[in-house]
Amino acid sequence: MQTLRVDIVSDIACPWCAIGYKRLEQAMEQMAGEIAFEIEWHPFELNPDAPPGGEDILAHLCQKYGRSEAEMMESQRELMEIADGLGLDFSGALERRSVSTFDAHRVLEWARDKGCRTELELALFDAYFGRAEDPSDPAVLHRIAESLGLDADEVDAIVASDRFADSVREEQARYTRAGVTAVPAFIINDRYLISGAQEPETLAAAFRKIVAEAPAPA
Repeated sequence: MQTLRVDIVSDIACPWCAIGYKRLEQAMEQMAGEIAFEIEWHPFELNPDAPPGGEDILAHLCQKYGRSEAEMMESQRELMEIADGLGLDFSGALERRSVSTFDAHRVLEWARDKGCRTELELALFDAYFGRAEDPSDPAVLHRIAESLGLDADEVDAIVASDRFADSVREEQARYTRAGVTAVPAFIINDRYLISGAQEPETLAAAFRKIVAEAPAPA
């Protein structure tokens, strides 16, 4: 059975990243016993220049996309319906604020070394979209880490320092150079790029095609 490496470029403040990962999970479940997967996450910041305290999400999106509040409200409600259909909690999506996720990404880099980055990514999605919690708040990061059985005091120390700052910036720059300008982005075997939150069937078809095109082992 062949193994595919999937590098996910994502921001925990990106609703389509949460949806995209859930669809990826469904695709992988469909292919259980057929293809094995190795997953790695990489940082992307949707709003690196967010002011302290962030911005109201609807106001931020209206300004970013040049659309009315009514239009953005409708698009957010559509997102919430999609998420609900996938079993994701987006009940706090309209109350969330557009904030910096840089510190969260630094903690996520630390979690990679602990072997629990995916668990922390998903917990942050749930906190942000489900409970409208602020991932730039050290207390929120502390509480989420503690809920996962991680060393919350070490998380506090990371946030209070500049640990992992260079690695986060270097990873972001690397994927920008590789052509990633929006997320989610799924890079397969360091060769194929799948952009956006594709449907599980679309992902499964792409994975099968990649495996079929792979050279036979020597």
